[in-house]
Amino acid sequence: MTAFTPSLAARALHAALPAAQAAAGAQHYPKGALYMVATPIGNLADISLRALHVLALADAIACEDTRHTRQLLGAYGVEPRALLAVHQHNEAEGAQAVIARLARGERVAFVSDAGTPAVSDPGARLAAAVRAAGHAIVPLPGASSVTAALSVAGAAGGAQGDDRGFVFAGFMPGKAAARREAIEALAAEPRAVVLLEAPHRIQALAGDLAALGARAVTVARELTKQFEQIATLPAQELPAWLATDAQRQRGEFALVLHPAPHARAPRAIDEERLLCLLMDELPLKTAARLAAEATGGSRNALYARGLEIRQAKEKAAWR
Repeated sequence: MTAFTPSLAARALHAALPAAQAAAGAQHYPKGALYMVATPIGNLADISLRALHVLALADAIACEDTRHTRQLLGAYGVEPRALLAVHQHNEAEGAQAVIARLARGERVAFVSDAGTPAVSDPGARLAAAVRAAGHAIVPLPGASSVTAALSVAGAAGGAQGDDRGFVFAGFMPGKAAARREAIEALAAEPRAVVLLEAPHRIQALAGDLAALGARAVTVARELTKQFEQIATLPAQELPAWLATDAQRQRGEFALVLHPAPHARAPRAIDEERLLCLLMDELPLKTAARLAAEATGGSRNALYARGLEIRQAKEKAAWR
C-alpha cells in the first residue's frame, strides 16, 4: 500500500478539484446549513469528490484542530475562507459561533481530525445544538475506522447465519476496574462489538479482553496507512500476539469482538412420552402434575390425555 505524503497528495490530488466540481456541483447545497464532512483516517486518497466540493464551497470550516485541517486542505489545494476551532474542550461555545454564521445564511462545514465527525470525535454536541436552533444538517459520508474494521472482520451482517448487527462501544474506560467491568458486560453481548484504542493502552485492553477466552477478535491497526495490519484470533491469544512484535503495539487500533456463538437450544421435552413414563410408575394425577411442571404444559390437558392413553391400553389388553 502506498502512503500519500502531503506533498505527493498535493501534486496527485489537486487535479481532483475540477472533477469534484463536475461530479458534485450540480447538487443543491442550501445556505444556512451545517455540513458534516468525513475526512480520511490515514490515506489522503480516501477523500470523496463531494467532500472536496463542499470544503471548497463552504464559507467557513469548523474543525477539531485548525493546524491539522489547514495541512489537510492544503494537500488538496483547498484554500479555506475561514477556519473555526471546535473541539471537545470548547464544543458548546464553538457551536454558538457556528450557529451565528448559519443564521447569516452561511454554509459551514465541520471536520474532525480524521474520519466521520461525532463518531468518538467532536461533532455530536455541535450537531445537537445546530438542530435545536432550527438549522439544517447535511451528512457527507466517507472514511470511518468503525466501518472499515467491520468490512474485513466478517463479524456482522449475516456472517453468523443471521443479521444481528453490531454495537459500537468506542473507547473502553481508562481505569482498570471500570474497564474490566465494561468488558464483563460485553461478554454477554450477542452481537459484534467495535472498540477503539490508542497505542499506549492497547496492551492493557488486550489483557482484559483475554478473559473472553476463545471468542474471536479482529485487530485492525493503522487502517488505510502504509503499515496497515489486520489479524483475527481468539481473545485469549491477543496479549501474546501483541508481545511478539513491538511494531504491533503502535498506531491507532480498531477492534471487532465477534458475536458469541449461538448457544445450543435445549432439547424440547416430549410431553406425551414423559407422561407415559411417569404413568408407568405413578398414579395418573401425580404423573400429570409432574409432567406439567417439567414441560410447562397444562396439567388438565395432560390428565385428560393420560386418561385417553390408559383407556386405549385397557382396550388393547381385552382384544
